[in-house]
Amino acid sequence: MNYSKSVIENVKKIVSEQSDNPRWGEVFSNCFDNTLETTVKSTAEDTFVITGDIPAMWLRDSSAQIKPYLIVANEDETIKKMIRGLVDRQVKCILIDPYANAFNEKDNGNCYHEDITQMNGWIWERKYEVDSLCYPIELAYLLWKKTGETKHFTNDFKKAAEMIIHVFKTEQRHENSPYRFERIGERPEDTLSNNGFGEAFGYTGMTWSGFRPSDDSCTYNYLIPANMFAVVILGYLEEILNEFYFDTLQAEKACELKLEIDHGIKKWGIIDHFGQKVYAYEVDGLGNYLLMDDANVPSLLAAPYLGYCSIDDPVYQNTRKLVLSDKNPYYYEGSKLKGIGSEHTPKEYVWPIALCIQGLTTNDRFEKAELLNNLVQTDAGTNHMHEGINVHDPNLFTREWFSWANMMFCELLLDYLKISK
Repeated sequence: MNYSKSVIENVKKIVSEQSDNPRWGEVFSNCFDNTLETTVKSTAEDTFVITGDIPAMWLRDSSAQIKPYLIVANEDETIKKMIRGLVDRQVKCILIDPYANAFNEKDNGNCYHEDITQMNGWIWERKYEVDSLCYPIELAYLLWKKTGETKHFTNDFKKAAEMIIHVFKTEQRHENSPYRFERIGERPEDTLSNNGFGEAFGYTGMTWSGFRPSDDSCTYNYLIPANMFAVVILGYLEEILNEFYFDTLQAEKACELKLEIDHGIKKWGIIDHFGQKVYAYEVDGLGNYLLMDDANVPSLLAAPYLGYCSIDDPVYQNTRKLVLSDKNPYYYEGSKLKGIGSEHTPKEYVWPIALCIQGLTTNDRFEKAELLNNLVQTDAGTNHMHEGINVHDPNLFTREWFSWANMMFCELLLDYLKISK
């Protein structure tokens, strides 16, 4: 697909001229080009976006990888078509199996592991993660709002929307769910207990998730950040179903479900922690909860970025202080870097994705600039973002380049320069 070089070069030129640090523009230029050059495959039918070093498409990652290109979609019809094609492809994937998180380009039977679950030839991995159904709706909604494009609102999109509502509703009572998942002989974070059913739970009104956006299993299966994202995208679906499809019945279902999940978050997900109200990361509806945050998005830190609450929300601010401190078991500080990491990577490895989210959820421009400086100073000379970076030695990292992280850096810099507004 031939993208308009002039449009992309103009964005890179503006970024380079306005950046406080010349390295910002240099890294931005590499990252902004890299995703289009290495991960996007567009055809006349749709768009397939691999996650980077794995030949499969994650619903979550592909949305996040492409989202920053919305700023040029109105100036470049080819990019707009590419984004629309991705939404079309994601809709096809959801209709194939709404419980799968990653898909093959073709019905070729490739899969990550021989898992005990209902697989088919299109599925690379079938870890059910609530956010996998949220990200495509967010991208479709933003494409509409930022460009006026509506060609992606097809009959299949409506079917996928109805399927998402049905799955979220079903998973409010996971005991009625057909979903099971087991992976034998691997790390415990890659499987679900109780013959693939998951841990014990009580009804909360929230929707159940088997896995986190890290692809690691939940400790308690009501994942608060994912439910926050679900509340937001159910609001988007309500608007789309009303304004485009004129389907008041489905719109009312989306609204009702949104309110039920949000009520569950407020009743079960807000914890009194030494006299301060904070959001838990996970709860089980039986009184157990987990105070932490993970680098992958949705995260508690990302709540305003997702559109769930304002940056100034008191509970969010209390939570932010907690997760950006040693009270969060995945917060690390070292001689070169500090921030949030993940159970998915080694201890004392901070994720650039989390650093970018930290910058995108503050109104403090000094904090944003400091984070941008830290990111370009710890890229180990690659001019790309990694998955995780050792807080003491930036030359120790996971993944030499990671498309999702690359595009999060671009998003943070565009936000700092107010280009994306």
